[in-house]
Amino acid sequence: MRMTSRKLVEVIKEKLSNEHWSFEFDREKDMLRIENKTTDKGVSLSLPGIIAKWENKKEEAIDEVVYYVKEALNVMGKQQELTGKEKSVFPVIRSTSFTKETKEGIELVFADHTAETRIYYALDLGNTYRLIDVKMMEREGWNIEQLKEMAIFNLRSLETKVKADNVAGNIFYFFNANDGYDASRILNDSLLQSYEEKIEGKMAVAVPHQDVLIIVDVRNETGYDILAQLTMSFFASGTVPITALSFLYEDNRLEPIFILGKNRPK
Repeated sequence: MRMTSRKLVEVIKEKLSNEHWSFEFDREKDMLRIENKTTDKGVSLSLPGIIAKWENKKEEAIDEVVYYVKEALNVMGKQQELTGKEKSVFPVIRSTSFTKETKEGIELVFADHTAETRIYYALDLGNTYRLIDVKMMEREGWNIEQLKEMAIFNLRSLETKVKADNVAGNIFYFFNANDGYDASRILNDSLLQSYEEKIEGKMAVAVPHQDVLIIVDVRNETGYDILAQLTMSFFASGTVPITALSFLYEDNRLEPIFILGKNRPK
């Protein structure tokens, strides 16, 4: 069976059948919007990424999405407090095209990162998280510098799970602790510096979606080609895509690179 966006929408609607939730399929953007009718809060699903996952994981891919939506909708609309939950604040990486405000027009708390990525801040709620907005900060009397320091400190305390693969003479390191903050580890300077010290070629970094960080010891030109293909594949299959571009890491700086047809970065 070939999965299409229309079929996927019907499957998700059936699994999430709930009289309190509404579903809106945007064919042009290939997105499904699911909202709680009472609060008008909801989540938007990018269907192509889910279809790509379905091709590999079948029903498991859909079950993951259904679980994510249920958890997200169940916590939306509830007022969340920050005080007393300081250890549950983490940074999350998003594309620069990601919205800067909630649907209600309240500005989200964010900081610049690279030309391709932006840093937001989240309150971890266990099985999901809530992006922190300006109104939450004002209500708690927190300031942005306090929030940034807290989030980075908590990020560094997370367990790191990494798998190394040698591909055509290039060493690829895949970080996948599956805790929702794998891409966020690109903000851990001490982690990046520790890899820079042991890398023999050029150090490249990628965050195609929120659940993976890729660090590569690029030792030949083929490595750039493989990195470009991998990043695009991960970007297309991620539940929360970030960027299909990779970065070179030098002197504590991340510079976006474009992989050209001749395997050379620009």
